[in-house]
Amino acid sequence: MESEKYISIAQLAKILGISRIAVYKRVKKGQIEAIRIGKVYAISASNISGKNLTQKSKNNIVEAVKKTVYEYGEALKMLGDE
Repeated sequence: MESEKYISIAQLAKILGISRIAVYKRVKKGQIEAIRIGKVYAISASNISGKNLTQKSKNNIVEAVKKTVYEYGEALKMLGDE
């Protein structure tokens, strides 16, 4: 039997580049599937692999990246040069 890998809210926050509170709120709303083990939530690594993204979600991500590069392109370039 293959054991499933889980990550914590803090680990997912780091992967997504958002706060732990933001991840926790999404878990509580049901936007991120997680199981509760005592007082701690565990998120299946298979749920965040990206293969479960719909085409609409992928398009939203692409548009968000384009908008960020457009609005903060120069700042991003300066940060990259450091």
